[in-house]
Amino acid sequence: MSETFDVAIIGAGMAGSSLAAECAPHARVLLIEAEDTPGYHTTGRSAAFWHETIGGPQIYPLTAASGDWLAEHGLLSPRGGLHIGREDHRATAETFVEPFLAAGARIELIGRRQLEAIVPGLRPNWILGAWEPECADIDVAAMHQHYLGAAHRTGTVLRVRARLDRAEREGCGWRLAWSGAAGPGEARAGLIVDAAGAWADPVAQLAGAAPLGVQPLRRSMVQLRIDPVPPEALPLTLSFDEDFYFRPQGGRLWLSPHDETPDIARDAAPEELDIAMAIDRMERAVDWKVLGLERRWAGLRSFSPDRLPVYGFDPFQPGFFWFAGQGGFGIQTAPAAARLGAQLLLGLPRDSMTEGLDAACYAPSRFVANGARAG
Repeated sequence: MSETFDVAIIGAGMAGSSLAAECAPHARVLLIEAEDTPGYHTTGRSAAFWHETIGGPQIYPLTAASGDWLAEHGLLSPRGGLHIGREDHRATAETFVEPFLAAGARIELIGRRQLEAIVPGLRPNWILGAWEPECADIDVAAMHQHYLGAAHRTGTVLRVRARLDRAEREGCGWRLAWSGAAGPGEARAGLIVDAAGAWADPVAQLAGAAPLGVQPLRRSMVQLRIDPVPPEALPLTLSFDEDFYFRPQGGRLWLSPHDETPDIARDAAPEELDIAMAIDRMERAVDWKVLGLERRWAGLRSFSPDRLPVYGFDPFQPGFFWFAGQGGFGIQTAPAAARLGAQLLLGLPRDSMTEGLDAACYAPSRFVANGARAG
């Protein structure tokens, strides 16, 4: 006999686990994960940081609303963030900074003398910077475990190694069936939430909802041993061209070509060309010697067509809730996103964390209005 739940959430990465933790005090929640371990894909491969400008001005409200929660739970470590550019980036830099200043972010343009003090070995033609003192590292593993633990303590049932095979409407709710190494399973739920990341559109189609066009984009990362050893105080450093970024990690350097290569939902792996481009771009910016390439990895960052997240009920499929398309900002916005998602899903009142968020910006119905619905 199958169990019955109020809410079934598909995907136990940061998105699904945080939403489960927010919903579980108010509803009976089932959390279904296809992999052996929650967070195996994007969550487990994040070089995460809390960075006010990631995702653009429309993501900033979610980031700002999440910052205090992350700090209160001891999940942030000071880092600082720095965009760097050449003389030909001056107009880009000024345009970049303006909307964030207007929104209340701490960011300022700086010159060559300040850059030299922050990034040792920076080549002479890099003369402009945008400094973000509030940027911080996030302890992603601790954050994910916090949400999984909170969900468990408030009654959430987690099923791992459970790949969803069927989601069918049954009366006013859903009948779900899954299979996997742990064996087949079945459950009933009043509502189903699609928090499946790169698999968001396939899960939607399985449930009879039209896909939104959520596109997985591959992001590659490499860990380098360099000379000189990067100082631990080195900030997260990005180019205004958005073609590389780096940060220190335990005496090594984490470097990315800032790639966004369209991919499919899968266990992503980096390509040699992407790694080579990252190193070449870094060496054009700093006078550092690469002594060794120690490891490499890739993850999938999934974006909706307008690059904003999707939180809300599907306009055509009753009882189907989207919680997807969280791109490269899903970790740092998870506290506010999960709180808002639970409030929309369960009809809960807004609170101090979410009262300033415009849920209409993230509603799936916006794609119908814009004529952008896939399928």
